[in-house]
Amino acid sequence: MSIELGHFAMVLAFALAAGQAIVGMLFWQRDSVTPILQQASLLTFILVAIAFAALLQAFALSDFSVALVYEYSHSQQPLLFKLTSVWGNHEGSMLLWVLILVIFGAALAVFGRNLPTDLANLTLTVQSAMIAAFSGFILFTSNPFLRLSPAPLEGRDLNPVLQDIGLAIHPPLLYLGYVGLSVCFAFAVAALVSGRIDAAWARWVRPWTLASWMFLTLGIAMGSYWAYYELGWGGWWYWDPVENASFMPWLAATALLHSALVMEKRNALKVWSIFLAIVAFSLSLLGTFLVRSGILTSVHSFASDPTRGIVILAILAVIIGGAFVLFALRANALKAGGVFAPISREGALVLNNLFLATGVVAVFVGTLYPLLLEAMDGQRISVGAPFFNLTFGALMVPLVLLVPFGPYLPWKRADLSGVVQRMVWAMAATLVVWLIVAFTLQSGATLTTLGLLLGTWIVVGAAADILDRIRLGRIPLGESMRRLTGLPRTAWSTAIAHFGLGVSILGIVIVSSFQTENITTLKAGESLEISGYTVTLSGSKTYQGPNYVGDAVGFAIVTPGGSNAEAVSEKRVYTAQRMPSTEAAITNFGFSQLYLAIGDQDESGAWVVRAWFKPYVTLVWIGALIMAAGGLLSLTDRRLRIGAPKPARTRQKAEAA
Repeated sequence: MSIELGHFAMVLAFALAAGQAIVGMLFWQRDSVTPILQQASLLTFILVAIAFAALLQAFALSDFSVALVYEYSHSQQPLLFKLTSVWGNHEGSMLLWVLILVIFGAALAVFGRNLPTDLANLTLTVQSAMIAAFSGFILFTSNPFLRLSPAPLEGRDLNPVLQDIGLAIHPPLLYLGYVGLSVCFAFAVAALVSGRIDAAWARWVRPWTLASWMFLTLGIAMGSYWAYYELGWGGWWYWDPVENASFMPWLAATALLHSALVMEKRNALKVWSIFLAIVAFSLSLLGTFLVRSGILTSVHSFASDPTRGIVILAILAVIIGGAFVLFALRANALKAGGVFAPISREGALVLNNLFLATGVVAVFVGTLYPLLLEAMDGQRISVGAPFFNLTFGALMVPLVLLVPFGPYLPWKRADLSGVVQRMVWAMAATLVVWLIVAFTLQSGATLTTLGLLLGTWIVVGAAADILDRIRLGRIPLGESMRRLTGLPRTAWSTAIAHFGLGVSILGIVIVSSFQTENITTLKAGESLEISGYTVTLSGSKTYQGPNYVGDAVGFAIVTPGGSNAEAVSEKRVYTAQRMPSTEAAITNFGFSQLYLAIGDQDESGAWVVRAWFKPYVTLVWIGALIMAAGGLLSLTDRRLRIGAPKPARTRQKAEAA
């Protein structure tokens, strides 16, 4: 497939998306326009897919006449890394962004056929306008299809850190989360224009929010693990500005999920839900700007010229600014919706939103304040982990305490004393489990103890929610089992997601408080001790990789229990750019890991060895996987794929009377 064919397909996609947006803006109230917009969305998807396939082929065949292939590939790279190099750069990653954008546009055209005409037309119109904007950005400022003449014989290779399976998984997952929020944004703008903001709107928007939240969860977790094992620093989170850029949309999407639930069940929080839908995607676009504008110095930001940053900033100003102007004009015309008491499930979800929104603000300020200060007076400051841990951590403590109470509270009005009585046994179980965990880990009366208590409280609370629903111990066991099999998937998904949150909190607290470190130099046959483990350097060898020369250092490990294990850490130098890379040796012992990374070798032949023992660190990512599994289970619930529930007959009769 010729790269020119891909370029031509991209030009057609841009023209088609622009035309679709114009037609939709002019005739969004006409039923006859709906099939046109739907077919245009599907055709745009096909055209962008052709463009992306052409670029994939150029990388797979090492066609160095394509400038992008020359800059970011090498003939000796394994095929997998040739393909993932497509989005290991600014131009290719933006094309992946647009591909996912048109995938969601096509999915909206296919699965949104039961939407009201005006809402469907407006949503497709907003989506196509965004496709046109980013397609134009690619074609005019970041063209991935440019040729070189004469064609070089060899490429310059990809950054060694990116030559990893993580590049095949992390960016696509993260983009699916980022771009998926564009559908929620399109629904919000369409609702503001049409005035159709009700429980049905919440029912339609919640599956898209849930899917985006699930992909964001997986993408952030994969990015965390990738940095953990690939960078060789032994850490899983750094409060890096680009990490924050993905974390903020996740927090906003989490708030939107809970807000949309209130809107769906009680027809309340309409204005707030619309606002969150706009904010969540706005934060996704902000992340795009931060990564590609050149204003950040980050481990995983793209180096690009300021012109691109200015163009992206202009696109953001139009999309985000236009949405907020529309929101300001229409918000006063929206009805407040249902009324509820402060002590109710609605009240708990509102409090949940309050803490999450404040958390977004804290991370936002900590991320952007240094940039604004430098832009205003040239003064450089750094806002690091202590600030984020103190501010964000303090905000999350009351939220975590309240999470298990939410599912116990009835809608509209609740008896707090009655809820507490139902949860007494869960509180007692939490204290018992917490005492066992704290005693096992020998935790003193510190913040660590509080963190362990919070994590245990959420885990036990999630299990208690299910047991309370089946009335275990209050009715015959057989009846409880029948109730267990009949629970709706949304009930299971809520409990599973909360359970995963508790597991992640336990992993974060334990590894942050109890990890140990030992940095020393070792020759063959010498050993180090760490947390009862004996690590002996058994030897080293030099070998030739596909596009690098590597030094592999072997270690023999003896556990506190006397069992044996082996591990190999590598230091690679990639031949094209002479860039070094460290491959850590990570050995699992239950949920804990022994992390070994080698440094330089001195004249005597001794290697610098950095060793960390990280107890229960895998719980951090296992919890994220459990949370995503809860989201996936909720997506399979049939009730998320139909319209809003109709009022009960008695209510209809009362309203008619």
